[in-house]
Amino acid sequence: MYTIENKRLRVGFELHGAEMVSMYDKEKDRELIWQADPAYWKRNAPVLFPFVGKVNGGEYRYQGKTYEMGQHGFARDMEFTLVEKDDTSITFELNSDEKTLEKYPFEFKLTIRYVLEMNTLAVIWNVENPAGERMYYSIGAHPAFNVEQAKKQEYRVQLSGNDTDALTYILIDPETAGADWEHPHTLELDEEQAVLAKDELFENDALIFDNEQVKRATIIDPEGKALVTVDCPGFPSFGLWSPSKDAGFICLEPWMGRVDNNGFTGELPEKYEEQKLEAYESKEFSYTIIAQ
Repeated sequence: MYTIENKRLRVGFELHGAEMVSMYDKEKDRELIWQADPAYWKRNAPVLFPFVGKVNGGEYRYQGKTYEMGQHGFARDMEFTLVEKDDTSITFELNSDEKTLEKYPFEFKLTIRYVLEMNTLAVIWNVENPAGERMYYSIGAHPAFNVEQAKKQEYRVQLSGNDTDALTYILIDPETAGADWEHPHTLELDEEQAVLAKDELFENDALIFDNEQVKRATIIDPEGKALVTVDCPGFPSFGLWSPSKDAGFICLEPWMGRVDNNGFTGELPEKYEEQKLEAYESKEFSYTIIAQ
């Protein structure tokens, strides 16, 4: 494990997936990141690339050819290269190769940089298209944050970004694993734009908020104290997920692109919020995790 550290936080990473596996708050003496108990979920905070969620039927189409693809793409299961590191920052890189080109027909360079400053970790993604033709992709975050298992239903999640007391969300169809976009739901928030993390909130998998409704999300403990915040303005979609009442974590997930809509059979450029890069272009995205 590679570690960066300052007076407030110590953050650990693995080359596998360039994944953050620990975010220890030294001042509060607590681990903020879920420690990947496989009985519930075997990951910590994977980076989702070049897809977010599942593609319809496990396959997608581009220029008349069909490709198979698993959930959330492949970057989370690949070995990155360590590019540089100092006391408070670390940078990883992943490049396309013969194996990735077989299932994803684009050359790419994905650089992931983590920068620690006081109580805040900046997560910076740079997606580069080194080829002479347009590239399509999605990218997203999936950090899981520890909550006290026995009191999980007393935690609240504050969803900020719009001056409203209700948000619109969609769910994952359990039969198709697609986004049930034709049947939106309304989430009522309290006076602090928060909702209780009760069992029933997650009984139908992740809640998906589109149209930049969520720009900032905070987990609040049963005593009313903020635990951790994800600040993510500019991300079109946001996922909120916890797998069951027994799992002691909640995921706050900003996404550029997401799971296919139910029944989607179009080509890759037609996917919901699919990102693109012209030849030799690059684009940077970032969000922050704040220990409260």
